[in-house]
Amino acid sequence: MKFGIVVFPGSNCDRDMEFALRHDLGQEVEMLWHKDKDISSFTKEDCIVLPGGFSYGDYLRCGALARFSPMMESVIEHANRGGKVLGICNGFQILCESGLLPGALLLNDTQQFICKNVFIKSEHENTAITKDASGEALMIPIAHGEGRYFADDTTLQSLEENKQIIFKYCNEAGEIGRENPNGSTNHIAGICNESRNVFGMMPHPERACSPVLGNTDGLKLFLSLINN
Repeated sequence: MKFGIVVFPGSNCDRDMEFALRHDLGQEVEMLWHKDKDISSFTKEDCIVLPGGFSYGDYLRCGALARFSPMMESVIEHANRGGKVLGICNGFQILCESGLLPGALLLNDTQQFICKNVFIKSEHENTAITKDASGEALMIPIAHGEGRYFADDTTLQSLEENKQIIFKYCNEAGEIGRENPNGSTNHIAGICNESRNVFGMMPHPERACSPVLGNTDGLKLFLSLINN
């Protein structure tokens, strides 16, 4: 699998993602500048990554301006063709702003920026990123001020029924409902689209891929995505 990492003005996790994918996982990686549009070298088996950070300084609203970058036109076309797209943190916000994923990410209920390790769990094996990583609590760092997932009741019901909620916050024992760092509705930490090829999540798996960081749980998610 080939990975393309979109770099927006204000991205600050693009090199973390590149290092994890290239060094820790041995994958082919290409950096994609937000003003470019050509991703013709990527097939639908490849994955475009929208990394974390503060695209366009988070002015107006997180992800609202990045959604209109020329590269996003190509990313949307890639997703509509069935190509894989992964948005992490700010990337998740951009996916929601672009309409590739439903809902929105609001200010944390603490009204503060949160940066710490949390635990997430997937209860479904029906997506590439969760197939080999479901059923266990994974320790993955978060770093966001606006990570509280919100959607209307109809959308939430649809997400639940279609099994599109790919990650929920949990405690170390894997119990969902005991820990929720940002007040996210239904403890949602990540979702996918109906076609299960677009994934968005607030935690940063790229920051949990190296033994030197004391945590390699993020490798399980990337390996699942690569192998499925």
